[in-house]
Amino acid sequence: MNASIALLPGDGIGPEVVAWGRQALEAVGHRFGHEFGFAEGIIGGGAIDATGAALPAATLDLCRRSDAVLLGAVGGPKWDDPRAPVRPEQGLLGLRQGLQVFANLRPVRVHPQLVHGSSIKAEVLEGVDLVVVRELTGGIYFGRPSRQWPASGRQGRRVVDTLRYSEAEIERILRFGFELARSRRGLLTSVDKANILESSRLWRQIAQELAPQYSDVRLEHLLVDACAMHLIRRPASFDVIVTENLFGDILTDEAAMLAGSMGMLPSASLGAAASATGSRPGLYEPIHGSAPDIAGQDRANPLATILTTALLLRYSLGLEEEAAAVEAAVDAVLAAGYRTPDIAEEGTRTVGTREMGEAVVERLQDPSSARQEEARVAVRARP
Repeated sequence: MNASIALLPGDGIGPEVVAWGRQALEAVGHRFGHEFGFAEGIIGGGAIDATGAALPAATLDLCRRSDAVLLGAVGGPKWDDPRAPVRPEQGLLGLRQGLQVFANLRPVRVHPQLVHGSSIKAEVLEGVDLVVVRELTGGIYFGRPSRQWPASGRQGRRVVDTLRYSEAEIERILRFGFELARSRRGLLTSVDKANILESSRLWRQIAQELAPQYSDVRLEHLLVDACAMHLIRRPASFDVIVTENLFGDILTDEAAMLAGSMGMLPSASLGAAASATGSRPGLYEPIHGSAPDIAGQDRANPLATILTTALLLRYSLGLEEEAAAVEAAVDAVLAAGYRTPDIAEEGTRTVGTREMGEAVVERLQDPSSARQEEARVAVRARP
């Protein structure tokens, strides 16, 4: 297979982790006989400094011409002024809309080797394997009007944000959730705030209308506050969670703590499937953000980005065996005792970004040659 991949390293630790995502993809290409072409674009704070725009037209054009996009992160203290007319996050929102990627998938799987690194009790984490499907291009992040204005009197300044959804937007993300649940364990949890919000009442109504078309999927409804509680109380009971943009943003960061660190979680933002091939345009990024406090220190965890490349291979390129190979390489490295600082614990070997990335790439290049080395690392890591 020949495929073109746009790389958007972005800000903070983005360039460090995207470099290892690229190396993982190159290793997959060599091992399985694929030719991946890479082209780099700018986005976020760095793009603002260079061009005045968070998403330059050339970057969006590059992404539209590519088979998939691998993004690092955007933002940092340098661009945090809330009064600034252009902010790095506008580049990310613009890219999502420009690529028409409406479904954000954030899988949460607790690696057995990391159970004791989480702040949640080990027995609660047993068997956790869920996916949050977040609607990505509608809701309060894109609603208009959205503005702040001065007002006379004691109340001071005023502000408004608009939560807006159409029936078509809600239906397509719910169908995505139903289809995904059908391919997994058959449970779809639709999360809303239907006791308060009119938008959520329409969301729940459409979910109920669609349910008879998916008789093999069990549909349950949860209010977002109850879902936040149950994600900590009984996370293993969830299979697929589908929800709107703002709720999904918050719940997925909470769910990241089940895995012990945001540095372990990938994400895929997908558009509608191409009718002939079944492949989907996709924007792929780790969920951890730019982490400017550790940028350039060889401390960032590259595993979320490397696992993100597995989603890229699976959903945009249709390469399931190759995606599984990436995930197996990450599992092997964790089993060998390698840990970056965010997931380090007693009895393991703490390494930096470079060494962790090298360990995964080595296993991708030649899984058999790494077995003896894994055994040596495991022995060294014993207390």
